[in-house]
Amino acid sequence: MSRALYRTYRSRSLDEIVGQSHITRILQRAIARGHIAHAYLLTGPRGVGKTSIARILAHEINGLPYTDESTHLDIIEIDAASNNSVEDIRDLRDKVQIAPTSSPKKIYIIDEVHMLSKSAFNALLKTLEEPPEHVVFILATTDADKLPATILSRVQRFNFRAISPRDAAKHLAFIAEQEKIAITPDALELIAEQGKG
Repeated sequence: MSRALYRTYRSRSLDEIVGQSHITRILQRAIARGHIAHAYLLTGPRGVGKTSIARILAHEINGLPYTDESTHLDIIEIDAASNNSVEDIRDLRDKVQIAPTSSPKKIYIIDEVHMLSKSAFNALLKTLEEPPEHVVFILATTDADKLPATILSRVQRFNFRAISPRDAAKHLAFIAEQEKIAITPDALELIAEQGKG
């Protein structure tokens, strides 16, 4: 049975994230100290791990293990590209009042948050201004410039960057070694460069 290497070697904890230590260290310290913000904004280019880290962060805040198959009633993912109306966000505002079922926090991951309509942002703002104690929002976007300043001022922002070719090559070498794949350093370097982070 074949398996995709990206699934086998996908990070499952903040410790395993490659190339974003400037973010993961801060998040790990906050979790360890119990200083959880009510809203986070993960922003940066496509493919750098924002959504993956959002999922891992949600699980670690609630003390849950994370796998590719992880689903939990208290971790809700919303794709703002297809749920971007004011009605969608008003529905969300009603749901955030419901306490978590079995975790300390109910966590809402809103991916591609920049796709919300102006009226949807206004509705979300009301919830971000006075969130229930049991709720954490994790917003992810490739285009933070499209978010209103009123939203930006109410989140803890983390700017992701493309993974350096050196870090990418090092991780690729690890995977090649684990899979017993012979590959030259030049080939690793070329793959890392072409991957663009």
